[in-house]
Amino acid sequence: MENNAKKRFLQPKFLIPAAVILFLLVGIVVVAFNRSSSKAALNADMPTFVVKRGPLRISVTESGAIQAREQIILKCEVEGRTTILTLVEEGTRVKKGDLLVELDGSALLDAKIDQQIRVQNTEAAFVGARENLAVVENQAKSDVDKAELAFDFAKQDLRKYIEGEYQNERKKMESEITLAKEELQTAEEKLKWSQKLFEKQYISQTELQIDELSAHKNKLDVELAENNLRLLEDFTHPRNLAKLESDVKQAEMALERTNRKAKADVVQAEAELKAKESEFERQKDKLKKNEEQIAKTKIYAPADGLVIYATSAKTQGWRGNQEPLDEGREVHEMEELIYLPTASAVKAEVKIHETSLQKVKLGLPVVVTVDALPGRTFTGRVEKIAPLPDAQMIWMNPDLKVYNTEVYLEGEGDYLRTGMSCKAEIIIEEYDDVIYIPVQAVLRVAGEPTVYVRKGTGFEPRKVKIGLDNNRMIRIIDGLQVGEVVLLTPPLASATVEQQGPADRAVSEKQEPQAESKEQERPGTEAEPSPEQMKKMGEKFENMSEEDKAKMRAKFENMSDEEKEQMRKQRQGRRQRQAGEGQ
Repeated sequence: MENNAKKRFLQPKFLIPAAVILFLLVGIVVVAFNRSSSKAALNADMPTFVVKRGPLRISVTESGAIQAREQIILKCEVEGRTTILTLVEEGTRVKKGDLLVELDGSALLDAKIDQQIRVQNTEAAFVGARENLAVVENQAKSDVDKAELAFDFAKQDLRKYIEGEYQNERKKMESEITLAKEELQTAEEKLKWSQKLFEKQYISQTELQIDELSAHKNKLDVELAENNLRLLEDFTHPRNLAKLESDVKQAEMALERTNRKAKADVVQAEAELKAKESEFERQKDKLKKNEEQIAKTKIYAPADGLVIYATSAKTQGWRGNQEPLDEGREVHEMEELIYLPTASAVKAEVKIHETSLQKVKLGLPVVVTVDALPGRTFTGRVEKIAPLPDAQMIWMNPDLKVYNTEVYLEGEGDYLRTGMSCKAEIIIEEYDDVIYIPVQAVLRVAGEPTVYVRKGTGFEPRKVKIGLDNNRMIRIIDGLQVGEVVLLTPPLASATVEQQGPADRAVSEKQEPQAESKEQERPGTEAEPSPEQMKKMGEKFENMSEEDKAKMRAKFENMSDEEKEQMRKQRQGRRQRQAGEGQ
């Protein structure tokens, strides 16, 4: 039975699967061996640095320009834009009162003539308004006096009527009544005697009739006098009294109207006078301003000094690209034209990046080198640091924030000239004997400084305590020993992976190959550098001069946001792949 089984196994159809299984086992062993060999080779070729001990200077180096510490800045004070007619030659020693710049003032002279005409017209209008005010005030006083007189006359007429005319008229009528009654009584008595005499025939019938007629007439006269008095009391007196009282009221209201109208006319005339006076003063001010602008077309030296063009002194910022100052050039209002240094003391103006601002303090020593004076160094101290970033640099590049800093140089600047390019090394700290490594070897993992130290054929992470750095080397306070080898290109992916949870790492592991394949398929993506190339790049960067490194940093700062993001993604992808291969 056992022999039969062996025979069946040795048949060709059973030998083929056995050979396949054996081949797969051999392949797995070979692949594992090659993977471990390539990992060891990769670790051997990656750029490293041997931890050193020695003197270390922590400093910040920035480029800048030499400027006079005390100087007079002459600006164009002519409004708008104008053209330079004459210009003193740069570098000329001038005395106080010398003509430095003459600007084109032809348009201002024409405007002055027009303005003088306006001043004359407004002055004539002002004088006319002033005389008109006097006339209006005189007329108003006359009208008021006339109305007051009419009011007084109306009151006097009312009083005269009540106390005089009415009383006289009434007394006159009462006397007429009394006289008529007396005459009636006399006529009646005479009539009685005439009747008696007529009865005795002493008088004729005619004489009797005459006496009767006279008595009747006197009786009518009494009735008429009484009627006249009644008419006076009931009709004439109330009517005259009402009319006179009305006249008084009308005169009083007329006086009030006259007063109001007089005041309104005077106020209007005064307002017109003020308006004309204000217009006159405004036109005079404009004429005065025009004359001042004409005077400002000629700029004189306020003190003795050396003439330096502002365009020559400004070597930094977007204004450093201005057209040089020259005759025929157009300038605008408040544009700086000429600098006149008033003392030999000089300063260096530099711009400190915000990342170095926490290191730089007032009073720190500075070593300044000038490009135009090779081999010479100047010393100074940090005297001023701007509280806010330079607005012009922010306007040019919102992502770049630098702070204007002034370094006062010691001694007299006899050999230094305004506008010379310089480099200022601000010394933060100086150590005689410390442990240090390149700054690119330090990585923050979970917020703590970490370096990758060689252990066997690989590298392991180690937390360290760090001090200040000078953008090249960083001080190691604790965690490393002299002679240990650290990795110059630590895997950046570990800084983010170790801060993620297991679920996040699982998602990242699933997404990384897709991102890597997309990056490889993207047109224009640079090829992955080999470990040997990365090692050479690290050594090249380490051996570069400070000037070349500054240029490289400036080139990176001038890159657009899209270019920075693409470069960051490429570098992160390379770090992730290196970390995956190292595992």
